[in-house]
Amino acid sequence: MSIDASQLKHLYPLDSLRPEHLDVIAREAESAEYAHEHVLFQAGDQDEVTHYLLAGMVGGAYPDGKRKDISADSLQGRYPIGDLMPRRFTATIQTLTATVVSVDRRFLEKLITFDQLTRSSGFKLLDKNPDGNRWIFRLLQNNAMRRGPAGNLERLFSRFEEISVKADQTIIREGDDGDYFYVIKDGAASVLQSGDGDPAVVAYLVRGDSFGEDALLSNSVRNASVTMMKDGKLMRLGKSDFSELLKQPTVEWLTPGKASILVRQGAGIVDVRLPEEFDERAIKGAINMPLYRLREFTSDLDKERSYVCYCNTGERSAAAAFILTKLGFEAFALAGGLSGMVKQMDKKG
Repeated sequence: MSIDASQLKHLYPLDSLRPEHLDVIAREAESAEYAHEHVLFQAGDQDEVTHYLLAGMVGGAYPDGKRKDISADSLQGRYPIGDLMPRRFTATIQTLTATVVSVDRRFLEKLITFDQLTRSSGFKLLDKNPDGNRWIFRLLQNNAMRRGPAGNLERLFSRFEEISVKADQTIIREGDDGDYFYVIKDGAASVLQSGDGDPAVVAYLVRGDSFGEDALLSNSVRNASVTMMKDGKLMRLGKSDFSELLKQPTVEWLTPGKASILVRQGAGIVDVRLPEEFDERAIKGAINMPLYRLREFTSDLDKERSYVCYCNTGERSAAAAFILTKLGFEAFALAGGLSGMVKQMDKKG
Protein backbone atom coordinates (compact mmCIF):
# COMPACT_ATOMS: atom_id res chain seq x y z
CA MET A 1 0.00 0.00 0.00
CA SER A 2 1.45 3.38 -1.03
CA ILE A 3 2.12 6.07 1.55
CA ASP A 4 2.29 9.85 1.51
CA ALA A 5 5.33 11.63 2.95
CA SER A 6 3.05 13.71 5.19
CA GLN A 7 2.25 10.55 7.16
CA LEU A 8 5.92 10.16 8.06
CA LYS A 9 7.00 13.67 8.99
CA HIS A 10 6.12 13.27 12.69
CA LEU A 11 8.24 10.12 13.10
CA TYR A 12 11.74 10.08 14.58
CA PRO A 13 14.30 10.65 13.08
CA LEU A 14 12.38 11.15 9.82
CA ASP A 15 11.09 14.48 11.12
CA SER A 16 14.57 15.96 10.60
CA LEU A 17 14.90 15.01 6.91
CA ARG A 18 14.76 17.42 4.01
CA PRO A 19 11.35 17.24 2.25
CA GLU A 20 12.84 15.68 -0.89
CA HIS A 21 14.57 13.01 1.19
CA LEU A 22 11.37 12.24 3.08
CA ASP A 23 9.66 11.82 -0.30
CA VAL A 24 12.27 9.21 -1.23
CA ILE A 25 11.60 7.28 1.99
CA ALA A 26 7.85 7.41 1.32
CA ARG A 27 8.34 5.94 -2.15
CA GLU A 28 10.54 3.17 -0.77
CA ALA A 29 8.43 2.32 2.31
CA GLU A 30 5.59 -0.17 2.43
CA SER A 31 2.42 0.35 4.46
CA ALA A 32 0.23 -2.53 5.62
CA GLU A 33 -2.80 -3.01 7.87
CA TYR A 34 -2.52 -5.97 10.24
CA ALA A 35 -5.23 -7.73 12.23
CA HIS A 36 -5.45 -8.38 15.98
CA GLU A 37 -2.76 -10.80 17.29
CA HIS A 38 -0.65 -10.58 14.14
CA VAL A 39 3.04 -11.03 15.10
CA LEU A 40 5.36 -8.45 13.54
CA PHE A 41 8.54 -10.09 14.81
CA GLN A 42 9.77 -12.46 17.50
CA ALA A 43 12.27 -11.86 20.30
CA GLY A 44 15.71 -12.88 19.03
CA ASP A 45 14.93 -12.22 15.35
CA GLN A 46 17.61 -10.66 13.15
CA ASP A 47 16.27 -8.79 10.13
CA GLU A 48 16.82 -5.73 7.93
CA VAL A 49 13.46 -3.99 8.37
CA THR A 50 12.53 -0.93 10.43
CA HIS A 51 8.86 -0.71 11.45
CA TYR A 52 6.85 2.39 12.43
CA LEU A 53 3.34 2.33 13.91
CA LEU A 54 0.93 4.75 12.20
CA ALA A 55 -2.33 3.63 13.82
CA GLY A 56 -3.35 1.18 16.53
CA MET A 57 -1.38 -0.47 19.33
CA VAL A 58 1.43 -3.04 19.49
CA GLY A 59 2.21 -5.13 22.56
CA GLY A 60 5.77 -6.14 23.41
CA ALA A 61 6.42 -9.37 25.31
CA TYR A 62 9.98 -9.84 26.65
CA PRO A 63 11.48 -13.30 27.26
CA ASP A 64 11.65 -12.58 31.02
CA GLY A 65 7.88 -12.03 31.17
CA LYS A 66 7.85 -8.23 31.17
CA ARG A 67 5.42 -6.49 28.84
CA LYS A 68 4.84 -3.05 27.35
CA ASP A 69 2.28 -1.47 25.05
CA ILE A 70 3.12 0.98 22.27
CA SER A 71 0.35 3.24 20.97
CA ALA A 72 0.61 5.17 17.72
CA ASP A 73 -0.75 8.22 19.56
CA SER A 74 1.97 8.20 22.22
CA LEU A 75 5.44 9.78 22.22
CA GLN A 76 6.94 6.30 22.11
CA GLY A 77 4.85 5.64 19.02
CA ARG A 78 6.97 8.15 17.08
CA TYR A 79 10.00 5.87 17.34
CA PRO A 80 10.76 2.65 15.40
CA ILE A 81 9.23 -0.42 17.01
CA GLY A 82 11.90 -2.38 18.91
CA ASP A 83 14.59 -1.67 16.32
CA LEU A 84 17.57 -3.09 18.25
CA MET A 85 19.07 -6.27 16.80
CA PRO A 86 18.53 -9.00 17.76
CA ARG A 87 14.93 -8.12 18.58
CA ARG A 88 14.49 -7.79 22.35
CA PHE A 89 10.78 -8.60 22.48
CA THR A 90 7.97 -10.19 20.48
CA ALA A 91 5.71 -7.54 18.91
CA THR A 92 2.01 -8.41 18.50
CA ILE A 93 -0.90 -6.28 17.28
CA GLN A 94 -3.18 -5.51 20.27
CA THR A 95 -5.98 -3.52 18.63
CA LEU A 96 -8.55 -4.78 16.14
CA THR A 97 -6.27 -3.52 13.38
CA ALA A 98 -3.03 -1.54 13.19
CA THR A 99 -1.25 0.27 10.37
CA VAL A 100 2.49 -0.31 10.14
CA VAL A 101 5.02 1.26 7.78
CA SER A 102 8.14 -0.78 7.00
CA VAL A 103 11.35 0.28 5.28
CA ASP A 104 14.73 -1.33 4.61
CA ARG A 105 16.95 -0.40 7.56
CA ARG A 106 20.18 -0.12 5.59
CA PHE A 107 18.63 2.16 2.99
CA LEU A 108 17.06 4.30 5.71
CA GLU A 109 20.41 4.63 7.49
CA LYS A 110 22.17 5.64 4.29
CA LEU A 111 19.57 8.25 3.38
CA ILE A 112 19.70 9.73 6.89
CA THR A 113 23.50 9.82 6.62
CA PHE A 114 23.32 11.47 3.21
CA ASP A 115 20.79 14.02 4.53
CA GLN A 116 23.19 14.94 7.31
CA LEU A 117 26.14 15.22 4.92
CA THR A 118 24.27 17.67 2.71
CA ARG A 119 23.89 20.07 5.63
CA SER A 120 27.64 20.65 5.72
CA SER A 121 28.89 23.75 3.91
CA GLY A 122 31.76 21.66 2.53
CA PHE A 123 29.45 19.24 0.75
CA LYS A 124 29.41 20.31 -2.91
CA LEU A 125 27.66 17.35 -4.54
CA LEU A 126 24.05 18.23 -3.79
CA ASP A 127 22.22 19.81 -6.74
CA LYS A 128 20.08 22.86 -5.89
CA ASN A 129 17.41 21.35 -8.12
CA PRO A 130 16.04 18.29 -6.24
CA ASP A 131 15.45 16.56 -9.58
CA GLY A 132 19.18 16.77 -10.17
CA ASN A 133 19.77 14.49 -7.19
CA ARG A 134 17.74 11.59 -8.55
CA TRP A 135 20.92 9.76 -9.57
CA ILE A 136 22.04 9.77 -5.93
CA PHE A 137 18.75 8.35 -4.67
CA ARG A 138 18.83 5.64 -7.37
CA LEU A 139 22.38 4.79 -6.37
CA LEU A 140 21.46 4.55 -2.68
CA GLN A 141 18.59 2.23 -3.58
CA ASN A 142 21.02 -0.05 -5.39
CA ASN A 143 21.13 -3.41 -3.58
CA ALA A 144 24.91 -3.54 -3.74
CA MET A 145 25.16 -0.09 -2.18
CA ARG A 146 22.93 -1.17 0.69
CA ARG A 147 25.51 -3.70 1.82
CA GLY A 148 28.22 -1.09 2.18
CA PRO A 149 28.63 0.80 5.47
CA ALA A 150 26.95 4.19 5.75
CA GLY A 151 30.25 5.52 7.07
CA ASN A 152 31.72 5.23 3.58
CA LEU A 153 29.24 7.66 2.02
CA GLU A 154 31.12 10.88 2.73
CA ARG A 155 34.35 9.55 1.26
CA LEU A 156 32.49 8.00 -1.66
CA PHE A 157 30.73 11.20 -2.69
CA SER A 158 33.81 13.34 -2.10
CA ARG A 159 35.79 11.21 -4.56
CA PHE A 160 33.25 11.20 -7.38
CA GLU A 161 34.28 13.32 -10.36
CA GLU A 162 31.69 14.86 -12.68
CA ILE A 163 32.34 14.83 -16.42
CA SER A 164 30.27 16.13 -19.34
CA VAL A 165 29.65 13.75 -22.24
CA LYS A 166 28.19 14.03 -25.74
CA ALA A 167 25.76 11.96 -27.75
CA ASP A 168 27.49 9.07 -29.59
CA GLN A 169 30.55 9.33 -27.33
CA THR A 170 31.92 5.91 -26.34
CA ILE A 171 32.66 5.93 -22.62
CA ILE A 172 34.15 2.46 -22.28
CA ARG A 173 35.19 0.14 -25.09
CA GLU A 174 35.01 -3.64 -25.10
CA GLY A 175 38.48 -5.15 -24.69
CA ASP A 176 40.05 -2.11 -22.98
CA ASP A 177 41.46 -2.19 -19.46
CA GLY A 178 39.14 -1.01 -16.67
CA ASP A 179 39.93 2.36 -15.14
CA TYR A 180 36.70 3.94 -13.82
CA PHE A 181 33.30 3.09 -12.35
CA TYR A 182 30.51 5.33 -13.70
CA VAL A 183 27.05 6.50 -12.65
CA ILE A 184 24.76 8.36 -15.04
CA LYS A 185 23.84 11.70 -13.49
CA ASP A 186 21.99 12.92 -16.56
CA GLY A 187 21.40 11.33 -19.95
CA ALA A 188 21.06 7.80 -21.31
CA ALA A 189 23.42 5.21 -22.78
CA SER A 190 23.41 1.88 -24.60
CA VAL A 191 25.45 -1.20 -23.74
CA LEU A 192 26.84 -3.16 -26.68
CA GLN A 193 28.58 -6.55 -26.81
CA SER A 194 30.20 -8.07 -29.85
CA GLY A 195 30.01 -11.69 -28.79
CA ASP A 196 30.70 -13.83 -31.87
CA GLY A 197 29.59 -11.24 -34.41
CA ASP A 198 28.73 -7.60 -34.89
CA PRO A 199 28.12 -5.47 -31.77
CA ALA A 200 24.54 -5.69 -30.53
CA VAL A 201 22.70 -3.64 -27.91
CA VAL A 202 22.14 -5.74 -24.78
CA ALA A 203 20.88 -3.05 -22.38
CA TYR A 204 19.96 0.60 -21.97
CA LEU A 205 21.04 2.77 -19.06
CA VAL A 206 19.30 5.85 -17.63
CA ARG A 207 19.85 8.33 -14.80
CA GLY A 208 21.07 6.59 -11.65
CA ASP A 209 22.26 3.44 -13.44
CA SER A 210 25.89 2.45 -12.97
CA PHE A 211 28.34 0.66 -15.22
CA GLY A 212 31.99 -0.25 -15.58
CA GLU A 213 32.35 -2.30 -12.41
CA ASP A 214 32.82 -5.71 -14.07
CA ALA A 215 36.42 -5.13 -15.19
CA LEU A 216 37.34 -3.44 -11.90
CA LEU A 217 35.99 -6.32 -9.85
CA SER A 218 37.49 -9.11 -11.92
CA ASN A 219 40.76 -7.34 -12.82
CA SER A 220 40.05 -8.10 -16.48
CA VAL A 221 39.28 -6.11 -19.63
CA ARG A 222 35.94 -4.48 -20.42
CA ASN A 223 33.37 -7.06 -21.54
CA ALA A 224 31.12 -4.51 -23.27
CA SER A 225 31.09 -1.03 -24.77
CA VAL A 226 28.93 1.81 -23.44
CA THR A 227 27.95 4.67 -25.74
CA MET A 228 25.97 7.78 -24.86
CA MET A 229 22.62 8.15 -26.62
CA LYS A 230 22.40 11.87 -25.86
CA ASP A 231 24.35 14.63 -24.16
CA GLY A 232 24.64 14.25 -20.41
CA LYS A 233 26.78 14.11 -17.32
CA LEU A 234 28.52 11.19 -15.64
CA MET A 235 29.94 10.73 -12.17
CA ARG A 236 33.04 8.55 -12.17
CA LEU A 237 35.14 6.87 -9.50
CA GLY A 238 38.72 5.70 -9.99
CA LYS A 239 39.69 2.05 -9.73
CA SER A 240 41.44 2.30 -6.35
CA ASP A 241 38.60 4.33 -4.81
CA PHE A 242 36.05 1.88 -6.17
CA SER A 243 37.92 -1.05 -4.63
CA GLU A 244 38.26 0.66 -1.25
CA LEU A 245 34.76 2.09 -0.93
CA LEU A 246 32.51 -0.30 -2.87
CA LYS A 247 34.16 -3.60 -3.75
CA GLN A 248 35.64 -4.56 -0.38
CA PRO A 249 32.63 -3.77 1.84
CA THR A 250 30.00 -4.89 -0.67
CA VAL A 251 31.10 -8.33 -1.87
CA GLU A 252 30.33 -10.96 0.76
CA TRP A 253 32.76 -13.88 0.76
CA LEU A 254 32.06 -17.41 1.95
CA THR A 255 34.55 -20.05 2.99
CA PRO A 256 34.09 -23.44 1.28
CA GLY A 257 32.68 -24.82 4.54
CA LYS A 258 30.02 -22.13 4.89
CA ALA A 259 29.25 -22.30 1.18
CA SER A 260 28.62 -26.05 1.32
CA ILE A 261 26.24 -25.55 4.26
CA LEU A 262 24.34 -22.89 2.33
CA VAL A 263 24.11 -25.16 -0.71
CA ARG A 264 22.75 -28.04 1.37
CA GLN A 265 20.12 -25.60 2.64
CA GLY A 266 18.98 -24.93 -0.92
CA ALA A 267 21.27 -22.23 -2.33
CA GLY A 268 22.12 -22.40 -6.00
CA ILE A 269 25.67 -22.67 -7.35
CA VAL A 270 26.66 -20.40 -10.24
CA ASP A 271 29.84 -21.16 -12.19
CA VAL A 272 30.88 -17.89 -13.87
CA ARG A 273 33.78 -19.33 -15.86
CA LEU A 274 33.82 -19.92 -19.62
CA PRO A 275 31.89 -22.93 -21.00
CA GLU A 276 35.15 -24.68 -21.88
CA GLU A 277 36.32 -24.42 -18.27
CA PHE A 278 32.95 -25.58 -17.01
CA ASP A 279 32.97 -28.65 -19.30
CA GLU A 280 36.41 -29.65 -18.09
CA ARG A 281 35.58 -29.56 -14.39
CA ALA A 282 32.71 -28.14 -12.35
CA ILE A 283 30.95 -28.51 -9.03
CA LYS A 284 28.05 -30.96 -9.13
CA GLY A 285 24.73 -29.16 -9.52
CA ALA A 286 26.28 -25.88 -10.69
CA ILE A 287 24.83 -23.87 -13.54
CA ASN A 288 27.18 -22.20 -15.99
CA MET A 289 26.65 -18.46 -16.44
CA PRO A 290 29.84 -16.93 -17.88
CA LEU A 291 30.57 -13.57 -16.31
CA TYR A 292 30.46 -11.68 -19.60
CA ARG A 293 26.93 -12.97 -20.26
CA LEU A 294 25.66 -13.01 -16.68
CA ARG A 295 23.00 -10.32 -17.14
CA GLU A 296 21.46 -12.32 -19.99
CA PHE A 297 20.81 -15.28 -17.69
CA THR A 298 19.41 -13.53 -14.63
CA SER A 299 15.82 -14.14 -15.72
CA ASP A 300 16.50 -17.84 -15.07
CA LEU A 301 17.36 -17.18 -11.41
CA ASP A 302 14.96 -17.07 -8.46
CA LYS A 303 15.15 -13.97 -6.24
CA GLU A 304 13.80 -16.02 -3.34
CA ARG A 305 16.91 -18.20 -3.47
CA SER A 306 20.53 -17.50 -2.47
CA TYR A 307 23.41 -18.10 -4.89
CA VAL A 308 27.07 -18.97 -4.41
CA CYS A 309 29.26 -17.76 -7.29
CA TYR A 310 32.58 -19.38 -8.04
CA CYS A 311 35.42 -19.33 -10.57
CA ASN A 312 39.02 -20.57 -10.41
CA THR A 313 40.44 -17.94 -8.07
CA GLY A 314 37.63 -15.68 -6.82
CA GLU A 315 38.19 -12.69 -9.13
CA ARG A 316 35.30 -13.38 -11.51
CA SER A 317 33.04 -14.63 -8.73
CA ALA A 318 33.50 -11.33 -6.86
CA ALA A 319 32.32 -9.47 -9.96
CA ALA A 320 29.36 -11.84 -10.37
CA ALA A 321 28.30 -11.51 -6.72
CA PHE A 322 28.44 -7.72 -6.99
CA ILE A 323 26.35 -7.70 -10.20
CA LEU A 324 23.73 -10.13 -8.86
CA THR A 325 23.47 -8.21 -5.59
CA LYS A 326 22.99 -4.98 -7.55
CA LEU A 327 20.15 -6.67 -9.45
CA GLY A 328 18.36 -7.69 -6.25
CA PHE A 329 19.64 -11.23 -5.63
CA GLU A 330 21.29 -12.57 -2.49
CA ALA A 331 24.66 -13.62 -3.85
CA PHE A 332 28.00 -14.59 -2.36
CA ALA A 333 31.50 -15.08 -3.73
CA LEU A 334 33.39 -18.28 -2.95
CA ALA A 335 36.76 -17.64 -1.33
CA GLY A 336 39.56 -19.74 -2.76
CA GLY A 337 37.78 -20.70 -5.96
CA LEU A 338 36.81 -24.07 -7.37
CA SER A 339 39.39 -26.37 -5.75
CA GLY A 340 38.46 -25.46 -2.18
CA MET A 341 34.76 -26.06 -2.81
CA VAL A 342 35.34 -29.41 -4.54
CA LYS A 343 37.40 -30.62 -1.56
CA GLN A 344 34.70 -29.49 0.85
CA MET A 345 31.89 -31.12 -1.13
CA ASP A 346 33.88 -34.34 -1.48
CA LYS A 347 34.60 -34.36 2.26
CA LYS A 348 30.92 -33.90 3.11
CA GLY A 349 29.74 -36.31 0.42
